[in-house]
Amino acid sequence: MKAVRIIRQDDSNILQLQECPIPPLEPGQVLIRVRAAGVNRSDILLREGGYGTDPIGQIPGLEVAGIIEQCGPNTSRWQIGDRVCALIAGGGYADYVAVDERHCLPIPAGLSFVEAASLPETVLTVWSTVFQWAHLTTGENFLIHGGSSGIGVTAIQLAKAFGATVYATAGSKEKCATCEQLGATKCVNYKEEDFEKALADVGINVVLDMVGGDYTPKNLRLLATDGRLMFINAMKGADSQIHIPTLMQKRITLSGSMLKPRDAQFKADLVADVQERVWLLVIDGRLKPIVYRTFPLAEAAQAQALMATGEHIGKIILDILEGE
Repeated sequence: MKAVRIIRQDDSNILQLQECPIPPLEPGQVLIRVRAAGVNRSDILLREGGYGTDPIGQIPGLEVAGIIEQCGPNTSRWQIGDRVCALIAGGGYADYVAVDERHCLPIPAGLSFVEAASLPETVLTVWSTVFQWAHLTTGENFLIHGGSSGIGVTAIQLAKAFGATVYATAGSKEKCATCEQLGATKCVNYKEEDFEKALADVGINVVLDMVGGDYTPKNLRLLATDGRLMFINAMKGADSQIHIPTLMQKRITLSGSMLKPRDAQFKADLVADVQERVWLLVIDGRLKPIVYRTFPLAEAAQAQALMATGEHIGKIILDILEGE
């Protein structure tokens, strides 16, 4: 099979398309013939050695969509030929990937492989962080930074669907317009306006932040009593000022999460919960995949370079069928 491997720890040009063996199946796994794979910032972090492991030789990719081609020992949930999308621990930039069968979701009728590949990482991240951990509930005010990102467009739609009032930040008029079209009551263009001043009178209950840095003290001041600040990245800096009396006075919960390193059982339970409580929103169109651009597998480096610019709205996808 063809797969994209990391051959040097440098810039995006270290990704190289190579011939690789098809991965063997372990008990409980299925083999997916990949038709599309999502590109995520964690793929870039892996390439840069950000997970503390040697990235050389690894195949990036945390989410795929395709067709089940083989079922391994001790599997029962799927049949050969089923269309699925899946959360994986790596290896998605490839023709085939072996996946824990519990980490697969059925692709709804009418959804393309490209659209389906845009969903697992973002939906599961948002559901686990915003709903399971931060307990966002109907009637609360929710703020998502990076509202036009893959995570952002998913968070806006999910929060809106479950009855929250949604606010967002983004870096252009076009991006803000998209956020509001997807359900945000207000999106602040942070390049033109201070989001703290713009949202000062709202009283935010939950913030999902991928920015960190100097956003943190602003988030704390915006949060209402019993507010929750959840981190999933720190793109503007890992170190932030925390005013402890503010935490105490407002009883703020400060936390964060990474989905990639969680164990297989946690992910299986999460996928099951999403299938039961969220997947109907995909089936009936209330949660729409937002795909910005696709690239063939051989152009994975260009896809990551585009992601690094931050110009995209929604997801960037590797279309494995493109070029076949």
